[in-house]
Amino acid sequence: MQIPRPSAEQAGPRLPLWLLLSVLVLAGCAGPSLDDYSDREPQLIPEQFFEGELTARGVVKDWSGTVIRTFDATIDASWDARGVGTLDEEFRFDDGEVQTRTWTLTPSDDGYHADAGDVVEPGTMRWQGNTIHMNYVLRVPYGDGTIDVRMDDWMYLVTPDTLINQTTMSKWGLDVGEVVLVITQNQ
Repeated sequence: MQIPRPSAEQAGPRLPLWLLLSVLVLAGCAGPSLDDYSDREPQLIPEQFFEGELTARGVVKDWSGTVIRTFDATIDASWDARGVGTLDEEFRFDDGEVQTRTWTLTPSDDGYHADAGDVVEPGTMRWQGNTIHMNYVLRVPYGDGTIDVRMDDWMYLVTPDTLINQTTMSKWGLDVGEVVLVITQNQ
């Protein structure tokens, strides 16, 4: 006895449902690539933008997108003869807290090795076109202690002297907050 095969209308989709769901989940995890920005202008050259005195203003958002803090920052940026960059940052938050961070950017084969005192897992600064990407783990104050948070940092040069920085903060793979700031060169 031969079992009749269903027609195309009766058979439904040919991909198993689990495969379709897997593809959709993975597509949702896909983010931008630096290659997406390779032709964007103005060209962002870290050694040129991060030079001298810069100022920044921004917000910190919680997991729901609610602004929980605002801040102003100053950045003193310089480069030595070996091509190592130093970014001395001072953040002044609206609640009176002051935080400092000194980044050291050491040339590497694929960009700059980016490290600071409160960075527990250093990252690599890479760039193309008008965009910089960094991914690292930062130890931040939390309650009476600290917590280590993964920072996915994207910076976009929108004019020769203005950069927009958007950082997603995550813990255990879940987004827990965001930092958005504008950095400008002091003329």
